[in-house]
Amino acid sequence: MAGFFSLLRRLYLSLYNWTVLFGWCQVLYFVLKTLNESGHQHVYSAAEKPLHYAQSAAVLEILHGLVGLVRSPVTATLPQISSRLFLVWGILWSFPETRSHVLVTSLLISWSITEANASGKYCIRMPNKWNSSFDYFYAAIVAMGIYVPGSSPHLYTYMLAQRKKALSKSKRE
Repeated sequence: MAGFFSLLRRLYLSLYNWTVLFGWCQVLYFVLKTLNESGHQHVYSAAEKPLHYAQSAAVLEILHGLVGLVRSPVTATLPQISSRLFLVWGILWSFPETRSHVLVTSLLISWSITEANASGKYCIRMPNKWNSSFDYFYAAIVAMGIYVPGSSPHLYTYMLAQRKKALSKSKRE
């Protein structure tokens, strides 16, 4: 029976994280698209609905910590979520004159990148608990795969030509 609840827990958290990832990617997309097309004055109105959904869904993170679905401390999660909810609902939603400020665009971009990165990390299951970041072995394979043979001789001969030019100036002086 415990295996069933573990599976159910993993499925729920996976669905939750994929949904939040989708929401924050939508926010980022609408912000960048609107910023490119019509400027920072209209960014909030374009991203308002997905922002409200994505940020309000974060209340569930507090619940997840309270009921023990995740091992995150509620004392750290609660101030972060409540301050963001205060900004979204208490300031931006309540005072429409603040929505067109340029820093709102900066706020939405930074939130969406940060939250998409965090929820994306939780969506992908890592091989083990120690391998949760950069893997040098695969990075080296990718680097060797994108290395363009012949590019080094060009750069090397360019460096020699520059050295020759610099040294010939010093001999004349």
